[in-house]
Amino acid sequence: MARRSRKSAARPAARRGGGVARVFGWLLLIGLAAAGWFAWQDADHFADVPLRVGAPVVLDVPAGASFAAIRRQIREAGLSDAHDLYWRALAQRMDVATRLKAGEYAVPVGTTPRELLRRMAAGDVIQRRFTIVEGWTFRQLRAELANAAGVRQSLTTRSDSEIMRELGAGADHPEGRFLPETYTWTRGDSDLDLLRRAHQAMTRALAETWAKRAPDLPLESPYQALILASIVERETGKAAERPAIAGVFARRLRLGMKLQTDPTVIYGLGAAFDGNLRRRDLDTDTPYNTYTRTGLPPTPIALPGLAALEAAVRPAPGDALYFVARGDGSHEFSPSLDAHNRAVARYQLRRTP
Repeated sequence: MARRSRKSAARPAARRGGGVARVFGWLLLIGLAAAGWFAWQDADHFADVPLRVGAPVVLDVPAGASFAAIRRQIREAGLSDAHDLYWRALAQRMDVATRLKAGEYAVPVGTTPRELLRRMAAGDVIQRRFTIVEGWTFRQLRAELANAAGVRQSLTTRSDSEIMRELGAGADHPEGRFLPETYTWTRGDSDLDLLRRAHQAMTRALAETWAKRAPDLPLESPYQALILASIVERETGKAAERPAIAGVFARRLRLGMKLQTDPTVIYGLGAAFDGNLRRRDLDTDTPYNTYTRTGLPPTPIALPGLAALEAAVRPAPGDALYFVARGDGSHEFSPSLDAHNRAVARYQLRRTP
């Protein structure tokens, strides 16, 4: 009887021990859940707290960089010392861990980890700008490209003709073939990349403007329109005057008169031009001397902008055959040589006839 009594006394103690274990297990699960919840909240908080950016920073991510390498760049730039697990968890939640793109990324003040990863996944890289100025020659364009910081240089030893062949333009003369405009580029783009875009833009612009040409235009081809546009570009910087300038040249072409425009002579002189155009320069025959030769020069003399192209194919009507600079950037237009000589005396010789 005593033995049975001990066994039955042991059963409640065992039950009590099992209950404690279950309670402990529940407490452990609750603790782990709470810790997980707090960790989730902390990671979520990390994603939207601005990085430590005292001044704008640029991250230059090389091609093929792993997520770990990008994270090291962020840490070495002093932007964040958060644990890698936070960055990995955020990247996985955003599904971008394997989709971050190479390039230069601006990190302005206020950027959060979430925003930075979103922009890197979208390839939202820094866009730089290069402006081709209306009236530049191709030689000037090449010089400016060679000095453009960050542009990958690939043309320094190439001739003009080699460049045109690279662009698929065959034996075309390069002058005038590139549209003056502002072009955006990113790290890794080359000088040839920029030229290709400007060349394509000019090809499109010339085709579109030629299609809208006036019916009585004294030009035989789009290339002649390009040549005339380059002369108009060099003759005036005033947009409003371009159609009138083009009108003078169009009427001269119809009448078989020499164009007699100084910019073509200067272009023909090339490096020999010292900034002072002399009478002997006007009398010395070259393919570009429109004082000694009738018609258009053989090639453009500069890079014309869109406004000059439009003026060349739709010149302003009128009777003016001459113009002279007034000295303020504008011109005086005259229908006869006598009227022109009076304008020259008034504006160039500074005397009243």
